[in-house]
Amino acid sequence: MSHAERLRGLLAGPAFIAPGCYDPFTALLVEQAGFPCAYLSGASVAFTRLGRPDIGLTTLTEVADVVGNIRDRIDLPLIVDGDDGFGNAINVQRAVRLFERRGASAIQLEDQAAPKRCGHLDGKRLVSTAEMRGKLRAALDARQDAATVIVARTDAIAVEGLEAGLDRAAAYLEAGADVLFIEALQTREQLAEAGRRFGARVPLLANMVEGGKTPMLPLPELAGLGFRIAIYPGAMVRVLGHAAREYLRVLRAEGSTLSHRAHMLDFTQLNALIGTDAMLRDGQKYDPGNG
Repeated sequence: MSHAERLRGLLAGPAFIAPGCYDPFTALLVEQAGFPCAYLSGASVAFTRLGRPDIGLTTLTEVADVVGNIRDRIDLPLIVDGDDGFGNAINVQRAVRLFERRGASAIQLEDQAAPKRCGHLDGKRLVSTAEMRGKLRAALDARQDAATVIVARTDAIAVEGLEAGLDRAAAYLEAGADVLFIEALQTREQLAEAGRRFGARVPLLANMVEGGKTPMLPLPELAGLGFRIAIYPGAMVRVLGHAAREYLRVLRAEGSTLSHRAHMLDFTQLNALIGTDAMLRDGQKYDPGNG
């Protein structure tokens, strides 16, 4: 069974969480923690690869490189944030083909106009509904694996209001989207309305952003409202950024990490996490004299 087929199996079952990651190391942490799926956050790629905000600076090939490196390390289904498809419908098709080859199980596309920005920032602009429907049809036609999931995201609520956002979501579902992502719902009531409109018809994705525009609700409550997937796209960066700042504060103040050891993995623990011993054993099979 392909990773995309496994993801479709997940979408047919109970609600689940897909934690955000941004490289093979953080994806490995997600897998080892027992989650069934990982989410490659475009914002987190911008934060960590460029040290810049999520305002459309990353390129298709930069994201594709990350996808390939993650797929080489983990066996989980991987949802890939494809931003606005990096251009028009033809660019969308190239992105879908490239992401599939690198190991994406699902590809998320949004209806923002370039340059796009984080869904929880103000000042977003949209392409027309018709243009986005064309991009979605292009994505569906470009799939090499019919199981690859196409996630349609609309950012219209912040620009045009709730009803316009729900209308766009309906149009994207009609165009063939496999999952709907209605970004930046602002109240529990708005989440509930989205669930009433679409929860019985298509898997819905909820974006949980600490300090963002959408209320943070636990998975059972989101499931009760009709959502099938909850993503935490940038939480990994926020957690590790917080921990790293504290480590650096201690190191600068004390000139050593001795007092911080309880908050770190040591050399042996880190090598155990990434599987160093097993990899060295595998390499020994190919040493001279063992063939």
